Amino acid sequence: MRILIVYSSFHHGNTAKIAQAMADEVKAELAKPGELDVDRVREYDILGFGSGIYFWRHHRAIFKLVEKLPNMRGKRAFIFSTRGAGPISIYHKPLKRELLRKGFKIIGEFSCLGYDTFAYLKLIGGISKGHPDKKDIKKARDFARRLVKSQ
Repeated sequence: MRILIVYSSFHHGNTAKIAQAMADEVKAELAKPGELDVDRVREYDILGFGSGIYFWRHHRAIFKLVEKLPNMRGKRAFIFSTRGAGPISIYHKPLKRELLRKGFKIIGEFSCLGYDTFAYLKLIGGISKGHPDKKDIKKARDFARRLVKSQ
């Protein structure tokens, strides 16, 4: 099974740590949105899309990539994120909507805390310091393994 995990990670590398842990667990390939040849996306059985959460949504680079993709009718995808706080149901909704619009079948979602000093949060020293931690990494690995095993 060929798996591609596309991620955008800035500031503290939170999402890169999670993407790498998932990729290691299921032998997936990793790519950043700007590096990906959209014509090759159909070669993969499962695609993962993730980033940190910026103002209640995934990074704009992920949305720009999804916009460029052809119709992916029935192609399996999962969503993941790192965030300072808050519920994933709200944060994942915009990306989920766009992926569904492109024809993807969403097979799972994962999110964990990540050290966040974005915008005004740097004035207070940030939130969720120390995350993602070893427990978060383990949960990401477990999620990826279960997700692939269920397919």
